Amino acid sequence: MLITNCRIITWENPNRVLSGWSVRVENDLISEVSPERELIQKYPAEDRLDAHGQILMPGLVCAHTHFYGAFSRGMALHGDAPADFPAILKQLWWPLDQSLTKEDIYYSAMVLLIDAIKHGTTTVFDHHASPQYITGSLDIIEKALFDTGIRGNICYEVTDRGGLEKADEGIAENKRMITKLANQPDGSLVTASFGLHASLTLSAQTLEKSSKSIPSGTGFHVHVAEHQSDEFDSLKKSQLRVVDRLHQYGITGNHSIFVHGVHLDPKEAQIISETKTWLTHQPRSNMNNAVGMGDVEGYLRLGIPVCIGNDGFSFTMWDEWRTCYLAHKLWKRDPRSMPGDKVIQMGIYNNARMATHFFKANIGVVTPGAKADLILVDYQPITELTEGNLPWHILFGFRDSMVTMTMVNGKVLMKDRHLLLDEVKISTEAARLSKEVWSRYSKQF
Repeated sequence: MLITNCRIITWENPNRVLSGWSVRVENDLISEVSPERELIQKYPAEDRLDAHGQILMPGLVCAHTHFYGAFSRGMALHGDAPADFPAILKQLWWPLDQSLTKEDIYYSAMVLLIDAIKHGTTTVFDHHASPQYITGSLDIIEKALFDTGIRGNICYEVTDRGGLEKADEGIAENKRMITKLANQPDGSLVTASFGLHASLTLSAQTLEKSSKSIPSGTGFHVHVAEHQSDEFDSLKKSQLRVVDRLHQYGITGNHSIFVHGVHLDPKEAQIISETKTWLTHQPRSNMNNAVGMGDVEGYLRLGIPVCIGNDGFSFTMWDEWRTCYLAHKLWKRDPRSMPGDKVIQMGIYNNARMATHFFKANIGVVTPGAKADLILVDYQPITELTEGNLPWHILFGFRDSMVTMTMVNGKVLMKDRHLLLDEVKISTEAARLSKEVWSRYSKQF
């Protein structure tokens, strides 16, 4: 098809904003980006998607999320409000993931993937946990990705908090899914990594087993130094800080994703940089858990490829960008902190590089040969919009409700804000299941 009557944000580097141009989509790829008149003359009989003057741009990427947390929305916690992050884990997340069944895994993924479609997020990196249903859990999430059409990288969270037997089952689930997806073509919709929870719930024995079990050419997806307790625990266990400890087991590297990195010291940051390990930043989550803000600008200066995720918050990624832009200013009490171009570096360029690397396809750019993962945004600028000031138009003007069309792999998943999926049916079933999850959650106290 031809996508016509649009203003194109290519997110090339350097970026271009093109008026009077159109995009041709062939199968799952962008085949041509040219002046509209030329494309219409060249392909007069092709289907056309009229953008009605809207902005056409690549779909957004979320570098770290948790589908399994969907049913936490509105759930009353047991006891007093948790006073710190370890208490949040013990009062909310660990009892919640213990409460999930096979059906819950599917519907918690489906409702958040619908949220992604509605808000223009076309690629996600999920980190899953369901200790009562480990084996086969990644197949369920894979099915949800195929059923919705969203591109996703998946893994299972290995942890020792349920004992060595469950840790071994988690290791086997990661290995099984990585092997299952190993021979698929480059650019496939679903890929897999090897999930680990965090150093603070992993013994030396489990880290050793995980390191020896991971198939070659694959990396880890693990929470790192989100709270000081992770560092204190690592020092107690190994006399090493978290990154040093993980590095000792070969868990760093350009196929691995480290999440948060709030409490890294300079040496840990240097190791992440030298090993080309990906680091993801989730400012809304950091604020909600009151764990602080990492020295993200310093990490970028070191050359660390810092990306932006949502840690299970809604897939309104521009909200995550805005939070990043504002939170660091408040944290440092300096309005010069975290300028818009650095937010774009993470949210666009680094996220696109990460997706391109993990899916072995050109993702996150409007250029011939790139994956046709595209969105339309109904934004009418009230001031001049240029390549130079675009970051601030997005941060101060774009709203996620402005997304009217979402396409992944050349397939339209939402058009004129109408989903191909039955959102009401899926949400109704999710609401029914959530009551049962909440009941099982409450019985643990």
